[in-house]
Amino acid sequence: MISWLVPQASTSAQHIDWLFTLILVTVGFWFVLAQAVLFTFIVRFRRKPGNSAAYITGEKKEEKRWISVPHAFVIVCDVVLIAGAILVWKSVKQDLPPADERIRIIAQQWAWVFVHPGPDGQLDTDDDVRTVNDLHVKLDTTYHFELTSRDVVHSFSVPAFRLKQDAVPGRFVTGWFRPTRRGTYDIQCAEICGIGHALMPARLTVETAEEHAAWYGSRSAQGG
Repeated sequence: MISWLVPQASTSAQHIDWLFTLILVTVGFWFVLAQAVLFTFIVRFRRKPGNSAAYITGEKKEEKRWISVPHAFVIVCDVVLIAGAILVWKSVKQDLPPADERIRIIAQQWAWVFVHPGPDGQLDTDDDVRTVNDLHVKLDTTYHFELTSRDVVHSFSVPAFRLKQDAVPGRFVTGWFRPTRRGTYDIQCAEICGIGHALMPARLTVETAEEHAAWYGSRSAQGG
């Protein structure tokens, strides 16, 4: 359902959207049922001339069932939601597939710096390709990223990828994504990081291997 508003552009997006849909349907079902019962009781047991209210203690079995039975069903639903959340978390955060490419992402007040390895395929060498607020990646390619911050806590967020990861000064956080849809998407900082927080958007472009090679070649020719 989220994909109606924000497109799915990575493999992780499918898993996370599934979890959101599961939560929405489960919680929505109980909300509608609870409201239906509430308004039914309001109408059915409303005050009527000549009828006095009954005092109900809730001690009878048939009365206790109104609490115990829904309670048991809610617990079952909670277990299902927790199990689903654990499976998605493991898939998105813990199980890193083998990397096809590696990049480094550096957050700072108030910009994003992206570092691609040069022709030697290694980071931290003289031929690295650096860009600011402009990340280019290949379609259907698994990327591992090293995320860090130069100053304060930032949060690297790509809504179309359903990706959000905090960038902490002094730490390198490893994550991954695999783009599945061509296009240009927003990169945001999802952590209030100072007066320029709203002024550090960036863009992420997913392109074919040929398009990426052309872009990469032009950047390499410019010396990164």
